[in-house]
Amino acid sequence: MMNKKLIVFTLFVFLYFNSLAQGGDDFIRSTGKIYAVVAVILVLFLGIVFYLVRLDNKIKKLENNQDE
Repeated sequence: MMNKKLIVFTLFVFLYFNSLAQGGDDFIRSTGKIYAVVAVILVLFLGIVFYLVRLDNKIKKLENNQDE
C-alpha cells in the first residue's frame, strides 16, 4: 500500500518538476547549474523518503509493543 502511494507521489513530483522546467531552464543549462539544482532536489527527496520510512518503522514497532 505504501509502495503504491510512494510511486504515485514520485510520478507526480517528477511530472510537476518537468512542467516547471519547460520554460526558463535555458539560462540554468547554459551556465551548467542545472546539475546542482537536480542534485539538491534529489538529496532533499531522498532525505524525506528516508525519514518517512524510519518513522513508519518506529510507529510499527510501538504498535507491536502496545499490542503485547
